Amino acid sequence: MIYLILSILASSLIFIIFKLFSKYNVDTLQAIIVNYVVAFISGIIAYTEPVEITTITKQGWFYGAMVLGIIFISVFNLMAITTQRNGLSVAAVATKMSLAIPIIFGIIVYKESTGILKMTGIIIALAAVYLTSMKTGEGVSITKKTLIFPLLVFIGSGIIDTSLKYFETHHVSKNDVPIFSATIFGFAAIVGLFTLLYKRITGTLKISLKNIIAGIGLGVPNYFSIYFLIKALRHDNMDSSTVFTINNVAILLVSTLAGILFFKENLTLKNWIGIILAILSIVLVAFSI
Repeated sequence: MIYLILSILASSLIFIIFKLFSKYNVDTLQAIIVNYVVAFISGIIAYTEPVEITTITKQGWFYGAMVLGIIFISVFNLMAITTQRNGLSVAAVATKMSLAIPIIFGIIVYKESTGILKMTGIIIALAAVYLTSMKTGEGVSITKKTLIFPLLVFIGSGIIDTSLKYFETHHVSKNDVPIFSATIFGFAAIVGLFTLLYKRITGTLKISLKNIIAGIGLGVPNYFSIYFLIKALRHDNMDSSTVFTINNVAILLVSTLAGILFFKENLTLKNWIGIILAILSIVLVAFSI
């Protein structure tokens, strides 16, 4: 349970840092790429074994980590496009609703429990995600032309969580969690650095120290959010559908409350109902263990 709590706190800190990005006009793309480099370095430092490239490339999880790294940065860019085309609420709902994918995967593939308390909690959790994500004056506005972007965010986010569970179960040993996480972020960083190189060649890149510092601040909690999530998935008494439900809903709950406390955000009645439902869903799922 401690790893799950630490993952929630690390992920919630990421949302708080993103809020600070907009406040201080940080170039999000530059900061994200620096963040991936820092997260990669964090994993290398946390890995207690000698780092041998030839050994790492022979691991069963290596190519999966490579693909996940590409998906990581691709989903981030799709989230940015979704926010621009459909609004912040649509991006938030698409991202958090994706928890349905690893939940269904866990129940079907790993035959995880489907008790009344748990299933009720999961359904309430999905409702809580929707209601809490609806900000003042916003609604879910999706046209046929722009439907593809939130759909890809939904699928991509779900694939990430599902893949983490799959590799944790079948390929990643206990000692390899840091280097597995580092490899994912490393490939995301490579894609990002090529993006920066392209922008440099086309003359559209202006690197700022502010963006680098912001990326460093984001990179450490980003690494630990994945590291602790993988550790939580290894817990013998909690199946993946339980972990993903509590993790996603708690992150949304904590980040929403942080928005109220630190950024003076105003919530609608729907938001408050969503918060209450979020707490109820966590209690129901937790008691179903």
